[in-house]
Amino acid sequence: MTTFIDMLRNITPDVYAALKLAVEIGKWSDGRRLTQEQKELCLQAMIAWEQDNLPEEERTGYMGPQACKSEGKEVPNILFSTGSDTLH
Repeated sequence: MTTFIDMLRNITPDVYAALKLAVEIGKWSDGRRLTQEQKELCLQAMIAWEQDNLPEEERTGYMGPQACKSEGKEVPNILFSTGSDTLH
């Protein structure tokens, strides 16, 4: 039995593309639905493969410097005092 790491070493760009498509549409190429565990494992494999094979801006979940609209804005403190020693 091979380990997850061994499997990752054998992922080709074509296998990566098939995993990515399966996660995107929730089905394998033959139409069978992915289980929750399969989705999780496919995502883990995709992210690990991307780490070694894609530039950061092309990886799953990448948010560029302009992606966060709240950056630089003051975030209000949602805690407030009621005059007692507890914050609400």
